[in-house]
Amino acid sequence: MRIVYYGSGEFGLPTLRALLQAGRRIAAIVTRPDRPAGRGRAVQPTPVKTFALENGIPVRQPENPCAPDEIERLRADRPDACVVVAYGHLLKPDILAVPRRGFLNLHASLLPAYRGAAPAPWAILAGERETGVTVFRLVRELDAGPILMQLEIPIPILADSAELFQTLALTGSQIALKSVELIVEGNCQFSAQNSEFATYAAKLSKEEAQISWDMDHISIHNTVRAFASSFGAFVTAFGKRLKVWRTAPVEVMGTPGAVLSPSGEVPVVACAKGAVRLLEVQSEGKRRVSGAEWIRGVRLEEGDVLT
Repeated sequence: MRIVYYGSGEFGLPTLRALLQAGRRIAAIVTRPDRPAGRGRAVQPTPVKTFALENGIPVRQPENPCAPDEIERLRADRPDACVVVAYGHLLKPDILAVPRRGFLNLHASLLPAYRGAAPAPWAILAGERETGVTVFRLVRELDAGPILMQLEIPIPILADSAELFQTLALTGSQIALKSVELIVEGNCQFSAQNSEFATYAAKLSKEEAQISWDMDHISIHNTVRAFASSFGAFVTAFGKRLKVWRTAPVEVMGTPGAVLSPSGEVPVVACAKGAVRLLEVQSEGKRRVSGAEWIRGVRLEEGDVLT
C-alpha cells in the first residue's frame, strides 16, 4: 500500500515513526515551506521535512498543495491513501479525490468537539477532564468528515498543553496506524459526525493569554496550562510583563493579587476565588525560574499586592 503523508508539526512525528516501523511504504511527504522562526527569525524547515530528509523520503513543500501541478504530482505518486496530521492547510475536493481510498486525518480531539487548529489548549481552557484523538476521512468542510476511530484520554488537573500534546501525539499514532491497517484489510466502518454538537478551536492569540487576579483560581490555572506550549500566560507585575509557566490551584482566600506566603517560599497569590501557587515564572528579559527564586529576587513579602 502506497501512502502520501501530509504534515508539518511535531505532533505528527510519532505517526510517521509508527508507519515506518510497521513497514508501511511512504511514497512521499508533503509539508509546509520553510519559514522564519525563533528570536533570530532564521529560516527553519518543518519538523516533518527534517524527518523526511533523515529517512530518505521524497519531500515536497508547495505554497499551494491544491494547485493543478501539485494535484498532478500526487497522481504520479499513485497513493492508495493519504494520511494528514497537523499539516496546516485546508485541502480542496479536487485533491481529496485523488487517492482511491481517500485522505485520513488525525485530529487531537473527540470530534465533533473542538474542530480547528488548537483543540488541546482550548480543551484545557474550558476545564475539560477528558479529551481524545480522532481519525476521520477528510471532506470539504473543516474537520467534519466521517469518523473511523476515536480514543478518549483523561486530562490530569496539573497537565499543561505541552504534556497533553505529547500524550495525544503518541496515542494518536497508534489509532492512525490501526486505521491504515483497517484500510488495508478493507474493514472500514465510518460514522457520520453530528455537526449540531460541533465546537471550534481557532488559533489562540496573545491577548487571550493575559490573566488577571480578578479571575478565579481554576480559570487562572487553566489559562497557564493552555498557553504553556506556546507564548505563555502573563500578568503585569511592577509595571512589567511576568510570564507564568506553571501553577497549582489552592483553596485559600485573600485580596486578589495579594501574596499569601512568607518571603522565600513558593509564592501563593490570591485570586477572586481561591489562590494559585506560582511554581515557575519568567520576568521580562530573564530566564525561567522557580517561584521561590523569583519572590526572593524581587523581595516580595507576605501581604504585598501584585497589580
